Amino acid sequence: MSRWRIGLVGVGRGSSYGMVFAGHPHCEVVACCDIDAQALARFQRELELDDRSCFTDYDEFINTDMDIVFVGTPIPYHADQTIKALESGKHVLSEVTAASTVEDCRRIVEAVRRSGRSYMLAENCCYWPFVSQWKQLVASGRLGEVVYAEGEYLHEIRALIVDPQTGRPQWRARRPPLHYCSHSLGPLLEIMDDRIVRACGIGDSRRIFPQGGVGGIDIQVALFETQKHALIKLLRSSVIPRIPALHYYSLLGTKGYVESGRRGVPGSGLLYIEGDMDDAEEIDIAIVDTDLPQAAAAGGHGTAEYSLVQDFLAALEAGRKPPIDEVRAMDFTIPGLIAHESAKQRGKWLEVPSVA
Repeated sequence: MSRWRIGLVGVGRGSSYGMVFAGHPHCEVVACCDIDAQALARFQRELELDDRSCFTDYDEFINTDMDIVFVGTPIPYHADQTIKALESGKHVLSEVTAASTVEDCRRIVEAVRRSGRSYMLAENCCYWPFVSQWKQLVASGRLGEVVYAEGEYLHEIRALIVDPQTGRPQWRARRPPLHYCSHSLGPLLEIMDDRIVRACGIGDSRRIFPQGGVGGIDIQVALFETQKHALIKLLRSSVIPRIPALHYYSLLGTKGYVESGRRGVPGSGLLYIEGDMDDAEEIDIAIVDTDLPQAAAAGGHGTAEYSLVQDFLAALEAGRKPPIDEVRAMDFTIPGLIAHESAKQRGKWLEVPSVA
């Protein structure tokens, strides 16, 4: 296997992936970049990097001799930083979501095609073990044809929207809830082997956290129609006091259903197959793959980051497209952008463009 030289920009999320890359026998973290000098110094100590490998300026960082850039910065920076990395000959693994606008999504796709480099969206929720189990279940036909699915992501992060010490709005104050859609849509679309073609959204009240800008919208709900004529409902909030925070997934088929529990994941869920069962059966909703080594938990979120990085590197090694490539990344990202635009138009149904 090749030896891969890794650069990380945005060491908050980059540190999680940095530990996974650093633990891989065929990878070496050779550079990191962050505008926060203190955060950069902490990460430098963790990975034992020398001063010449650490940057506060992205343009200096991107000229480092490396093969892969992990983009873990705030979402508004993703497009420009991804494009610069691709154009400088690097492969890119990007944190979610891919970009903040449809135009930036298109720019990324065009840059991948111009550069001949590989791009993958780091949608870690797709790498929870139960997602692959549900995908096999749907592919087997036991649920029949999926006609409806739900995703909910309720995670109170007010302190990340407005700094509680200074009262200063952070970048998430400019991110509507529905823009952060891929943790829900990614797994559902992977399980269903589908993409979204139409969207509508609603929600603009700010009773809980009015100082939070559009990031402080109480809650937003979107409805989506897929290419296979299924319906998906998405519920999102970054300010609702929902304890514990909730990832919820559900699929209804013509022959049965599967769903996670209302306490979120990991936990227990329900499965019912018409004709096979008299009643719903309790199932395990796992986020840790127990067949992987203990070190696979280094990135957090169960073993998701570890498995994601393994897939990305395997694709690069084989010269094939990564699993969540530039087109699939936009399938996970653009519907949320369109749904928020619909919410601004009081729920008007809008077409979701394809970048394929």
